[in-house]
Amino acid sequence: MNENHRVPQWAPRLPKKIIHQLYLNDALGIHDEGLIDDVGYRLLMRCRSFIIANKAVRGKATCPVCSSIIPHHKRKDEFLVCNCGWKLSWGEYFATIQHKQLSGAEPVIMLFMKFVKQFPVSRSYKNKILLIDEVIHGFHWYAKNNTPTRPVAINLIEGRLKDVIDFLDALSYSTKSVSELSQTKRVWDENVKYVRSWVPNDQQSNDKQPRDKKNVKE
Repeated sequence: MNENHRVPQWAPRLPKKIIHQLYLNDALGIHDEGLIDDVGYRLLMRCRSFIIANKAVRGKATCPVCSSIIPHHKRKDEFLVCNCGWKLSWGEYFATIQHKQLSGAEPVIMLFMKFVKQFPVSRSYKNKILLIDEVIHGFHWYAKNNTPTRPVAINLIEGRLKDVIDFLDALSYSTKSVSELSQTKRVWDENVKYVRSWVPNDQQSNDKQPRDKKNVKE
């Protein structure tokens, strides 16, 4: 690939199976440090991609070669030119962002920035899973009446909206789970009611990942 015309690459959304396994392990009292770091750093990379993509759409594109910021006017035929020699039209750059679940308003960006900042410096299993739990259970919000519109998990986890909601609804919990997770679950259950009122019932997903059970026997 010619470095001078490299297109940006965005971290993919996470497969459900590793999040499924993380919550299942936690419900069984198993604290797998390798797994939680795998999930956490994949989320971090996805959140970072989301942040960079949104900055680009707002007129500050990041060079995929040297990471310099290139201001632009969002015209498709405008060329983004970096001092390192990289060059690409905004239309080509923007095409890599479209239809990738990489857009969101400022509250979502702030939530993702918090995760990107705090996860790498977290040392305990408990802190890590609480940060993961908070970010995957966040919401986009409708500013006029302060109601949730859709879960940010659609930006982070593979699948269509209804499929991702059902997946989060069915994550495993038990008395062995980190206790604070139950509070996030209560808030999620309350907020997701608004979203369910407009999500089409016939939305299907190609994923065939088995559902977690609501509770895990000890």
